[in-house]
Amino acid sequence: MLAPRSSDEYQPQPLRRIDRLVIDTVETDAVSASARHGLAMDRYLATRMGTAATLRAIDAAHGGGFYDVDAEAEADPVAADAAFAGLGPVIDVQTHLVRPSRSATAGAAALNGFLRMVDPDRWSDPIDPELLAAPAWAGCVFGGSETSVALLTSPPGRPGDGVLDNADIAAAREIVDRYAGTGRVLAHTIVHPNLGPDELERMVGWSADLSPAAWKTYTLWDDPEHPTGGWFLDDDEVGMPFLEHVRSIGPRIVCAHKGIAGPIPSVAPAASSPRDIGPAAAAFTDIDFVVYHSGYDPDPTGEEGDHISAPHRGVSRLVTSLADAGVRPGANVWAELGSTWFLMLRRPVEAAHVIGKLLLAVGPDRILWGTDSVWYGPPQYLIDAFRTFRIPEWMQEQFGYPPITPDLIDRILCRNAMALYGLAEPEKPSNLDWLAAARAELGIRLF
Repeated sequence: MLAPRSSDEYQPQPLRRIDRLVIDTVETDAVSASARHGLAMDRYLATRMGTAATLRAIDAAHGGGFYDVDAEAEADPVAADAAFAGLGPVIDVQTHLVRPSRSATAGAAALNGFLRMVDPDRWSDPIDPELLAAPAWAGCVFGGSETSVALLTSPPGRPGDGVLDNADIAAAREIVDRYAGTGRVLAHTIVHPNLGPDELERMVGWSADLSPAAWKTYTLWDDPEHPTGGWFLDDDEVGMPFLEHVRSIGPRIVCAHKGIAGPIPSVAPAASSPRDIGPAAAAFTDIDFVVYHSGYDPDPTGEEGDHISAPHRGVSRLVTSLADAGVRPGANVWAELGSTWFLMLRRPVEAAHVIGKLLLAVGPDRILWGTDSVWYGPPQYLIDAFRTFRIPEWMQEQFGYPPITPDLIDRILCRNAMALYGLAEPEKPSNLDWLAAARAELGIRLF
């Protein structure tokens, strides 16, 4: 939880002095706590008690009021379970997997290079593609967390050049639903409108054959064969024709990667800006826009990057875009937290600013939970940390941020996604007898 990490989309952030203080505190406390339970220290830290100890150390180092975790949760597994208990199920709207047979593609090579920075011990060279494959995805997301419903997406890339194609995403959904019951997986269809009119024509067949829950697009992706510098949702040449096509064929949900701009192959970081979200949402009020990563960008200097006085940076760019376009909270713009929460949880002052600004800009019913798993392994610790996160009273008073309540957390973790995708409330996972058979077929079909 405390290691400096990255994905295919960003460089690891350097450790700050306060991060080293937290690490020293956790390691010192874990030595005695793990001994009391007869566990190796790494095993203790992997438990919810270890999560509690880590969050309490982060909270103390930053002045308190950010993580509501009782001290007894560090030493008592029952108390730890109680500390992280939630009101309802979890819907994760951003998960990933890789086809092992694509491990020789350019997209996979770029991804592997950055996964080695996630954890050199885990992602050593050569990276075992099975650790990123569909069985690992199902095991991490469903077997390794309380996630009830997962939306499967993919990085950008021409068909055959990336780690996953649209048909693969639909196949994974079909397999899991057949074994676990319908509705456990939602599917994106990835669209690259800057490839030209033929890509828009393909959307008609994809809509009919793949039944996507939403369209996923990367405005920062540049066609390596014909680079143009990326595109924007509100430009006349690419974005507006794409949105007109979405309006005509459905589904009328567009998920756009914004923020977290590199380094990845063939990107135009300027086009990762969410400055186009407000104008596009105002022009197409009948389309829902989901801003993946909420426009967040990690600060490579390691300082608290997304602060209140920087309207030209990170999530603040999204806030400014919506305000300038007159898009009010509760309208047709949704903010997603995949990787964003992972990056911020150890930087709680920044996290409070980002979550607070999103609550004011898009509203409490328009923030969606996502994790970017399988990149970070089983996402339960991300869920647990978010369930206990609070905005301190001093920040509420100074910046006008609303409080974070258990009801609000339940909305973000589940009910907001239910509203967007028209889902019935899923059951909390209680029976995973289906998982072994589903993983076996996933391994065969998505090799």
